[in-house]
Amino acid sequence: MSPSPHIAVSSCHCPLASLSPRQSRVYGRDRVKFMESLVVGDIAELKPDQGTLTLLTNEKGGIVDDLIVTNTSEDHLYVVSNAGCADKDLAIMKDRVKELQAVGSDVHLEVLDNALLALQGPSMARVLQAGLSNDLGKLSFMNSAIMTVFGVPGCRVTRCGYTGEDGVEISVPAGRVVELAERLLGDPEVWLAGLAARDSLRLEAGLCLYGNDIDETTTPVEASLVWTLGKRRRMAMDFPGAAVIMAQIKEKPKRKRVGLTSVGPPVRPHTAILGPEGRPVGLGVLSPITAMSGEPSTIDPRFFLTERDEGQNRAVASQRRLAELNSRVVVTAHSGELSESFLASFQVVVLTDSPLEEQLRIGDLCHARGICFIVADVKGLAGQLFCDFGEHFVVHDPADTEPVCAVVQYVSQGNPGIVTCVAEDGRGHLFRDGDMVTFSGLEGMTELNGRQPCPVHVLDDFHLEVGDTSSFSPYRCGGQVKQVHLPQEHSYKSLREALAEPKLQVSTPQELPRRRSLHVAFQALHAFREQHGRLPRPRAPEDAQRVLELARRLAEQHRPLDEALVQAFASVSAGDLCPMAAFVGGLAAQEALKAASGKFLPLDQWLYCDALECLAMEGAARLTEEDCAPRGSRYDGQIAVFGADFQERLGRQKYFVVGAGAIGCELLKNFAMMGLAAGAGGDITVTDTDTIARSNLHRQFLFRSTDISKPKAEVAAAAVRLMNPDIKVTAHQNQVGPATELIYGADFFKQLDGVASALDNLETRTYLESRCCRSLRPLVDSGTEGTQGNVLVMVPHLTRLLGPASDPVDPTFPLCTLRHFPWTTEHTLQWARDKFEGLFRLSAENVNRFLADPAFLEHLEAPEALEVLQRVRKSLQERPRDGQDCVRWARRRWQSCYHDTISQLLLTVPPDHETSPGIAFWSGNRRCPHELTFNPDDDSHVAYIMAAARLFAQTHKVLAHGDSAAAQEILHNMVLPPFTPQEGLHINITEEPEEAHAGTRITPWGPFVPPDQGQLAELTRELAQWRQELLETEETQIPIMEPIHFEKDDNLHIDFVTAASNLRAENYGIPRADWLTSKRLVGRIVPAIATTTMAVAGLACLEIYKLVWGCQDLSCYRRSNLFLSSSLLLRAQPLPPSTYKYGQREWNCWDRLEVQAVGADGQELTVQELLERLEAVGEPGGGRQAKAPGAGAALRV
Repeated sequence: MSPSPHIAVSSCHCPLASLSPRQSRVYGRDRVKFMESLVVGDIAELKPDQGTLTLLTNEKGGIVDDLIVTNTSEDHLYVVSNAGCADKDLAIMKDRVKELQAVGSDVHLEVLDNALLALQGPSMARVLQAGLSNDLGKLSFMNSAIMTVFGVPGCRVTRCGYTGEDGVEISVPAGRVVELAERLLGDPEVWLAGLAARDSLRLEAGLCLYGNDIDETTTPVEASLVWTLGKRRRMAMDFPGAAVIMAQIKEKPKRKRVGLTSVGPPVRPHTAILGPEGRPVGLGVLSPITAMSGEPSTIDPRFFLTERDEGQNRAVASQRRLAELNSRVVVTAHSGELSESFLASFQVVVLTDSPLEEQLRIGDLCHARGICFIVADVKGLAGQLFCDFGEHFVVHDPADTEPVCAVVQYVSQGNPGIVTCVAEDGRGHLFRDGDMVTFSGLEGMTELNGRQPCPVHVLDDFHLEVGDTSSFSPYRCGGQVKQVHLPQEHSYKSLREALAEPKLQVSTPQELPRRRSLHVAFQALHAFREQHGRLPRPRAPEDAQRVLELARRLAEQHRPLDEALVQAFASVSAGDLCPMAAFVGGLAAQEALKAASGKFLPLDQWLYCDALECLAMEGAARLTEEDCAPRGSRYDGQIAVFGADFQERLGRQKYFVVGAGAIGCELLKNFAMMGLAAGAGGDITVTDTDTIARSNLHRQFLFRSTDISKPKAEVAAAAVRLMNPDIKVTAHQNQVGPATELIYGADFFKQLDGVASALDNLETRTYLESRCCRSLRPLVDSGTEGTQGNVLVMVPHLTRLLGPASDPVDPTFPLCTLRHFPWTTEHTLQWARDKFEGLFRLSAENVNRFLADPAFLEHLEAPEALEVLQRVRKSLQERPRDGQDCVRWARRRWQSCYHDTISQLLLTVPPDHETSPGIAFWSGNRRCPHELTFNPDDDSHVAYIMAAARLFAQTHKVLAHGDSAAAQEILHNMVLPPFTPQEGLHINITEEPEEAHAGTRITPWGPFVPPDQGQLAELTRELAQWRQELLETEETQIPIMEPIHFEKDDNLHIDFVTAASNLRAENYGIPRADWLTSKRLVGRIVPAIATTTMAVAGLACLEIYKLVWGCQDLSCYRRSNLFLSSSLLLRAQPLPPSTYKYGQREWNCWDRLEVQAVGADGQELTVQELLERLEAVGEPGGGRQAKAPGAGAALRV
């Protein structure tokens, strides 16, 4: 049994909940008068930034809503009202504002577009403090302050609790709430808490929930909330309903809210709990995720079920293993009836393998209640998916790509205005006609900044038309134009309606007849099952004929009917194949995510897919009912489709899996369920050089948190052995390439039946393709990027090679752009990344190399040797004694990077500098920077200091200074010398080639002047003496510094790069990047999600079925492209190999000429003999002397 969500969250040290209340501000001299005319609390007595829970009441004393009102130090009241009461509250407040303004009162109302996160529990303070520069200990209960929280500025943090625990509610700009939530969830003690769990916790704490315990018929006295009435307000009796409320205080009410403690499990919402008199007295909770099944377990293709689970309820047997995947998701099992009261509280309901009658009943219920409804079903080699998300479903972000962005170079004054812009890589923009865009950061023509999204008309690759700009101020420089993905509203029919009038998702019009026939076939199958109480027997002609007859009756409105397709579908519909389940399950899971998040366009409304081409393989049509009858085996679902002999062949397979990442893990788990290599002689070799990182856990099914830092291949192999103890898997940690041909050479490939690749780099994929071609071995290659995936199959003599693929290209930027003239976020991030390398890796490596062996300098040229020695001396001079020294060092670095360097640049090239008369130097992509002035109370400034100081301490092996308050005190007391310009300094403003300076080397500040040999010798002697002193000191540990290698999964590394980049962006007026965007860009992270990898692995295994069968019919194979964001699948026949012709001969990439390199006498052929044999083969009529692999040496021509 799983714990209830209440237990799961109450045992968690730090639950996180997302709230949706209405937040507003009240301005003006009479704001307190306004608020006290509506609520019972004493607002006038609140101190700055102090808040209170108060009640909005009506004239009958009823509670209209319970609010939190805060008297901020920013000259306004901050009001939080319940989401369910937001509209009526706002209407009341607006009416009162109008009334007061009509009599001359100064009061104004502003509604905020902010989200609210609630972080509660014993560990709240520790978790949150890690992301604050403020001291949370100084924030007392019901007080608030504006803070930057984990890099998100402008958050109002209020110390209050909804669960009885210490906690905070964080008001955060709506656009950054996901970023902040993910940063908080990065702490292992933080769990997501659903509304149901929070409801039970507030019940335990005795706190009210509006709409459940209090409403407009309940007074504060009846609700036991008299304490919310301010003493002064009671005396004055100047709040709505005061007469009724004060009378109840004096005379005692006839009813009163009380709490009851339950014994045993909690009841469900709205279930009557009867007291002795038979009256309902209680309320219960419902878990956020429920797995339901009424069926007993069979192990067949279900990944979580083992032989020990046979006979148990499937949901109950799967629940524990599902919960292990993510400790923050509460999973419960339900084996009872799917009643209306049970389903009413869910946001999404997914039905699998359910009868049509149940689908219709639950579909009607969900459609009526606005619950998103999904049906997913697989029968043999065909799958079905249906979505009904209601009549008014809003897609908040329909696109699966980042918004298009371009740098503005000029905007004309006119009607329409013409925008000249370039993409951030310097190429033409990527906007399309009709795109909605916004502008930001423009200097001059500021009227465009922050306007509502407007459409653009594309003129060419560098020019756009916008609206009328004729009355706007002239454009000067800078700015960005960015695409906006606007929300869309979609309407869906109920299942009952859509069944009769189906909207079918197809990739081409030619697919439509096949999809209509499958639509009818599934309905006919439901009818057959209802009549006979079972599915058609595998390969039983009479059963398939009966399904066809039912389909004919149903198809009158869906003609024409592909009768052969219906019969083929029916003949294997009793089959249960894990690759089909994986594919349809991946699609269904993505649709559920769309329903819950409003991200991407949902399926509209039916999708059918099939792999019935498998039945066209030679010999498949001759399978009989006896061949496919159940054997009492875990593979009976697969035998029902392909027969028992094929199952034995699967068990004997020898496969090589290259890559044990997301796709590799999905392939291996499918192999385990299929029984591939689970028989005599079978074997799978899997290799991957990588180890498991925490970021792998969200998409790689076989890994758990306890496996972090272990080899991926070993953990994956061990996991699939648990799924199927018969499978033979050998794990390696080797790279596949020329360097490992002693391991993966000709003999290794010759004994394989096939290769499955799940690689993330082009070089290894290309090598593997060539190796399989040489060895005449089939290859199935799979890849994903976000919601997109593809599967390619390469079959000897049948298909062409996979062909060229493209790796993500690492961006390279001119050095002068990074150092002096950045104009995009990518530039500032790369600059920050380079700073990380120089400060925390290269400096430490140079010092350690010098102390270990000063002679290494002899291998360097004099200019480079001098630079290295100067850096070594600087590193030794800066060695910190403690964490406080590290903070001081970081402060000096801040001043150098963001003030002094910019000041020097502006002295060298002033803001009004012209390259020629009338041509401004600072124009186009050159953005004129400005110096920053350090502010120890600015969170973005302190964020840089703290991250840099911690990394500096780490590289020098001293204890970091973790107290931000103490660090701020140091920063407040530090006084740095004023900036001193460097005279005569030359700054390179172009990427000049080295040849331009007659053999001199170019530095950031111009041509490098060769050092004086005496200067080099003197510095060498100085450092040698320093080295000797260090080595003679007992406390010195060699190496004395620890180089830090950048790691995208290390939050501190990303903290530094984000802070450093954003300050640089502020220097140049470039939009900042949030923490998650910075991590994605600087870490070169290719998006990967579990739904795509699951679906792609299923498609790949369908092709492996054909390879194992030995299919030599090209028309049976498929290459696939998948687009989950738009619910689109493209499958097509692979192309045959290209042929080449010379004279009368034709050949392709799979052909080769083989000769026996050793004669009958045991002597090796001479070159002359070899040439004679090749000429004989090449002569007309000579033919090819094709030999079996391994029969002597072979030359491929």
